[in-house]
Amino acid sequence: MASARVAVDVGGTFTDVCIFDEGSQHMRVTKVPSTPFDPMVAVLDGVRRAKVHLNQVNLFSHGTTVATNALITRNFPRAAMVTTRGFRDVIEIRDGTKDDLWDAYKDVSGPYIKRRDRFEVNERTNYAGNVITAVDEKEARQLAALLRKRGVTTVAVCFINSYANPQNEIKMRRILQEELPDATISASAEILPEIFEHDRFNTAVSNAVLAPLVSGYVNRLADELTKGGYEGDLLLLHSGGGSMTPRMVKRFAVRLAASGIAAGAIAARHIAQQCGYENAVGLDMGGTSTDISLISNGELRISKEWHVEYGHPIAFPSIEVLTIGAGGGSLAHIDIAGSLRNGPQSAGADPGPACYRSGGDQPTNTDANVVLNRLGTNLAGGAKILDHQAAVEAVDGVIAKPLGVSVDEAAQAILQVANANMANAVRLITIRRGYDPRDFALIAFGGAGPLHGAEVARELNIPVVVVPPSPGVTSAMGCLLVDIRHDLSAMYAALAASCDTSDLESKFQALEAEAAARLRHEGVADENCLLQRTISMRYQGQWRSLSVPIGSGVDALGQAVEVFHQLHEREFAFSQLDQPVEIYQIHLSAVGKIPKPTFVPARTLVRDPGAPREIRPVYFGREGWVATPVYERSQLPAGATFRGPVVIDQLDSTTLVPPRTSAEIDEWANIRIYITESDNSLEESK
Repeated sequence: MASARVAVDVGGTFTDVCIFDEGSQHMRVTKVPSTPFDPMVAVLDGVRRAKVHLNQVNLFSHGTTVATNALITRNFPRAAMVTTRGFRDVIEIRDGTKDDLWDAYKDVSGPYIKRRDRFEVNERTNYAGNVITAVDEKEARQLAALLRKRGVTTVAVCFINSYANPQNEIKMRRILQEELPDATISASAEILPEIFEHDRFNTAVSNAVLAPLVSGYVNRLADELTKGGYEGDLLLLHSGGGSMTPRMVKRFAVRLAASGIAAGAIAARHIAQQCGYENAVGLDMGGTSTDISLISNGELRISKEWHVEYGHPIAFPSIEVLTIGAGGGSLAHIDIAGSLRNGPQSAGADPGPACYRSGGDQPTNTDANVVLNRLGTNLAGGAKILDHQAAVEAVDGVIAKPLGVSVDEAAQAILQVANANMANAVRLITIRRGYDPRDFALIAFGGAGPLHGAEVARELNIPVVVVPPSPGVTSAMGCLLVDIRHDLSAMYAALAASCDTSDLESKFQALEAEAAARLRHEGVADENCLLQRTISMRYQGQWRSLSVPIGSGVDALGQAVEVFHQLHEREFAFSQLDQPVEIYQIHLSAVGKIPKPTFVPARTLVRDPGAPREIRPVYFGREGWVATPVYERSQLPAGATFRGPVVIDQLDSTTLVPPRTSAEIDEWANIRIYITESDNSLEESK
């Protein structure tokens, strides 16, 4: 019987493969270089390298960067947009905002579909959903003939007010499908039936340009897995924290944007809950960037205001992740004012840090860690040999000499700036929103996260850092922990006090019927379906709204209003109990439960970590060079305890336990680092 679960996460530098054996309850990992020209090559190479027999796999889950990279590079098929006459430029006018308010010369990038490929037709639906002008079939077929002549392969149909009544959009889509049978047609009312046309049009356009690319990749991969003996569905992780099958990807391809980022946040929540922390911050530091997520009361924050490129919103619910340009490959440099900066520019995988000896000569965070001996010269189990002298030369020439300091001091300063950048980002999602970092744990993962986690935590007064067993492939593990999920929504404007609750219930039931149909289409049994209602509300006269959970009983709406007041108080530091509350939207999350791996804790705890692999001098700022034991993580028993400084090496990462901290290996094989200012015992630090 099939007993293995496989998760693959494609990153910019490495593709990570995580295999969980249900029989032995053992997890193993493999890393292979990514193949940007065709990510599927690295996926299949990783499966072969891991010696996985696909006929023994009962679940294959995949986090992909195909959609995100396509939006960044704009490597799209020929696409067109069909819209209501007079609304051709909605996606170019946007909402009038700028990414940098103070830079008058910095322009937002242009729309994903050029103006010459945006076409208008005579149609009109008013705000109430009444069709004022129906789509003219002759005009529609003439337009389809023009699109066919231009070689258009994908079309976004975006009509004004179609959220209130999609009749005209549906008719236009039907005609286009008849005339262009090989083209992909995305209708905005199906993709996102919401009021703001800029958000709705852009989401539909993003879906249209991605659909052929993403569905083509997904179908090719699914076919290859089937040829190899895999009999199940390929599950694709999407930005909302769920997964979808290839059957739904063509309809909702844009949901795969930010796929891998969501996987890391999901894994961080799992690790935090496993360790007993309901409040945690996920710090996923890779080669180019750091992704920061917030878990409060066991739940990840969800946002509907996100984008891959500023000015091009994707309005599907997405796990909220703050990304900054701080990674192992972030470049250190001196700005025109003579100050030390770190990132956001990155050496990337090519040429990479100077210590890679692949053509890079600018110092990076990786080079600084190598100079200070925090990072050894054998990377990924010896697969990559780092050049210590090259790192020293880069730090000395670019930073140390211009600043008039030693190489050690320069390398330490590079890391301090990187840590300060990450700490500031954490403050944005905690302190700025009323959360106290001292009430949180820090989950540090990614290839570089465990090297920086303890010092970032100290900067924020976070008391404990948790480093998972395989930090470099934690995002891949997150792909094993998700269910199939769809998010549906509908506009519903009414005052809560005078709302017709029976009408509200019927609207929710309509969403539930659509959700059930989608889950059945993906092969989910009825008993594994879970439907979760939420409702967006705001004080009358406000523009922004808050989403709160709502039940289905007669008192459900009144209870939701009470929760809304509480959330508004926490989010904005005030509430107005005497102010009328307005319903804005209704939402439904449709979850198809799939089995999760069961992790078994260690039964025997051994406090003695044994003899270190080596002792090497490591630089720690005010402590200077300190003789530091280096351990191999795979040899450390559960229960082992340490006093910093300690370096712990493993295949996919290196963990730094600095001075004035203590650490232990817990029963789940996590490293827990306790931040203390004094040289207390491990028990006191807890």
